[in-house]
Amino acid sequence: MARVTKPLSQTEIKAAKPQDKEYTLRDGDGLYLRIKKNGTKLWLFDYYRPITKKRTNMGFGAFPEVSLADARRRREEARSLLARGIDPQEHLKEQHASALAEAANTFSAVAERWMALKKTKVTADHAFDIWRSLERDVLPLIGALPITAVKAQTVIAALQPVQSRGNLETLKRLIQRINEIMTYAVNSGLIDANPIAGVRQVFQQPKKKHMPSISPEQLPELMSVLTTASINLQTRRLIEWSLHTMARPGEAASARWAEIDYDAKLWRIPGDRMKAGREHIVPLTPQSLAILEFMQPISGHREFIFPGVKDPKVPMNSQTANMALKRMGFGGTLVAHGLRSLASTTLNEEGFDPDLIEAALAHIDKNEVRRAYNRATYLDRRRKMMEWWSEKITISS
Repeated sequence: MARVTKPLSQTEIKAAKPQDKEYTLRDGDGLYLRIKKNGTKLWLFDYYRPITKKRTNMGFGAFPEVSLADARRRREEARSLLARGIDPQEHLKEQHASALAEAANTFSAVAERWMALKKTKVTADHAFDIWRSLERDVLPLIGALPITAVKAQTVIAALQPVQSRGNLETLKRLIQRINEIMTYAVNSGLIDANPIAGVRQVFQQPKKKHMPSISPEQLPELMSVLTTASINLQTRRLIEWSLHTMARPGEAASARWAEIDYDAKLWRIPGDRMKAGREHIVPLTPQSLAILEFMQPISGHREFIFPGVKDPKVPMNSQTANMALKRMGFGGTLVAHGLRSLASTTLNEEGFDPDLIEAALAHIDKNEVRRAYNRATYLDRRRKMMEWWSEKITISS
């Protein structure tokens, strides 16, 4: 006949005193209390491992922190696992490892790892803008969540305020960036699938619109206003530099002295600052060189040609030109990026080779063979075109 163990009582446990040797009080079904010589009372559970059938035990904690009822509940959970062929100690280790992984793989932590990789594929300015947008609108709300807890409804709730502000372009970019982070998590083995792949369908979509610009006929008006406008001289020179070089606002504002090749009269923008990740070479006209000559006493001893007004160790903000154009009366009709459209329209109307214009704008030809040929042969022809464009700007002044 099997031995029947009388279950322990709360009174019996409390009354148990330490002795010269350790001893145990059994509750049955493998659960017992070990009384140590120093008076510590530890809950233990005896069982046979499902595969090896070797006898072992696992601890449930100390009394009274772990009560009799808690110890019994843990025993039943362990017995339930054993009935399904699961070793309760191994199960506990897996849960602990999973909890550690969740703590280490928050959305913010995964986003940082994704950003480290993203930086190698985009310009430094673009990388800064990406991370700043996440810090402003996403990370404060879901950054602390485990990546496994980021669901569609979580992201929708976090992005609703952005839609409410009417920032639909910002919303579109944020959804794209969060999706990239979640796809990175899938590819890293952290989650099985991207649960927010269709989130963009829940929100309003921004209407496509071209960057505000002006017609070639309005160039004289722009140059007249620019000459007399009450704006910072460095900002004026930055706008002129953008016009003459046809560079993107961020590329123009972050221009460095080290990128200028005076002997060859070229501005060599490294690939890590370009949208397409490829070096872009801009022929410098006499007017462009005159702008550099003007800036030399101001910033020639610094890294950036157009340094920030408040902090000259950093470049002028790429939005500075936009704010200046708005103060000059061009709000809603012209932005800094629109200066490129103005140049493109003018040059196309003049009959210049469209491939030259596209090369000057640093647009990448999808045909790799023709792209390699263009890079090798267009520079001299582009210089003549840029000189014509600079003369056109000067005449309009």
